[in-house]
Amino acid sequence: MDLSSFIRDIPDFPKPGIVFKDITPMLADARALDAAITAMATLVEPLAVDVVIGAEARGFLLGPALARQLGAGFVLARKPGKLPHDTVSAEYALEYGTDVLELHSDAVKAGARVLVHDDLLATGGTAGALCRLVESVGGTVAACAFLLELGFLDGRAALDGYDVRALIEA
Repeated sequence: MDLSSFIRDIPDFPKPGIVFKDITPMLADARALDAAITAMATLVEPLAVDVVIGAEARGFLLGPALARQLGAGFVLARKPGKLPHDTVSAEYALEYGTDVLELHSDAVKAGARVLVHDDLLATGGTAGALCRLVESVGGTVAACAFLLELGFLDGRAALDGYDVRALIEA
């Protein structure tokens, strides 16, 4: 199945010059959604991860289903003030600004093998922040896995030293 045919471009969103990759058509199609989760799991299954971490909000779309498929847990990384327990935080740059993510300080056990997941790899800022969060609480980043990679933005450079995997490149 050509999953890229279920991803539409939205020009000038969220601001002029940005082309937003909309995966909602893929999410709405049961066959495409199943194919995406199955293919993502196949891509990373040999890594034997303990937990998948995803960033608010789009990392929450496929991350829990991917974790279930892998027999792993799922950990939330959220915007500041959204998690009710003690947290650690990391600031990161986006292609159109900066942001901060937080993680419960006890969400990842020391030595746990963690798959950093997001739907999209653009500049690598979000995934880099997730890697820093995982490592700050004693986890090991097994790999970073994405549904879609925008290769022209060279987000892999920001993740130098990490195993980076993407299902689709645009």
